[in-house]
Amino acid sequence: MIELVVFDMAGTTVFDGDAVNASFRAALAVHGVTADPAVIDRVMGYHKPEAIRVILETVGRPAGPAEVDAVHTAFVARMCDYYATDPAVREIPGAAAAFARLRAAGVKVALDTGFGRRIADAVLARLGWTVPGTVDATITSDEVERGRPHPDMIRALMARLGVTDPTAVAKVGDTAVDLEEGTNTGCGLVVGVTTGAYTREQLAARPHTHLLASVADVPALVLGGRH
Repeated sequence: MIELVVFDMAGTTVFDGDAVNASFRAALAVHGVTADPAVIDRVMGYHKPEAIRVILETVGRPAGPAEVDAVHTAFVARMCDYYATDPAVREIPGAAAAFARLRAAGVKVALDTGFGRRIADAVLARLGWTVPGTVDATITSDEVERGRPHPDMIRALMARLGVTDPTAVAKVGDTAVDLEEGTNTGCGLVVGVTTGAYTREQLAARPHTHLLASVADVPALVLGGRH
């Protein structure tokens, strides 16, 4: 019996087009670095400073903390402006309805993300998901010691929401590192959705229990015959 569903944000519950990849490339370009979009896609979902470090190493420019921080600062500024102002930002169809259906059935709903708190709050405010009763909790990668693929965010959410058994948790995300996070936590359901950075074929190559077209399909999977 699933007690808690942990959803990723960008690409899973939030539509933002190619904004994350584009913002990475723009922030890197400010510092004279050109990165192929495919390189950036491979680190989608990671704690963003760690993603930047990996990208810089991949393009042959290993960087110290100061340069990583400078690129990250530029990335955060671009993402916050995008989420606050761009008309393309919206929920993945059915996301809020999925939250409501799960919560009405007594299942807790949480959001975790590779973004830091500043970007996550911009997203939540834009979509109106700060309204009490929309979700039970949110957590960001800068609020734990280790981001994805480590289990720290999900374990922190479990402790906060009173869930003790990881097999009673479902993790839902659109990237390989989402699936790795759920697997490393020991989640009972590890669900990939194909609305984001990875194709079904790419997700199928990673550990998972289910692949779905969208978060709109999650309540039926989790609840089964429950109402």
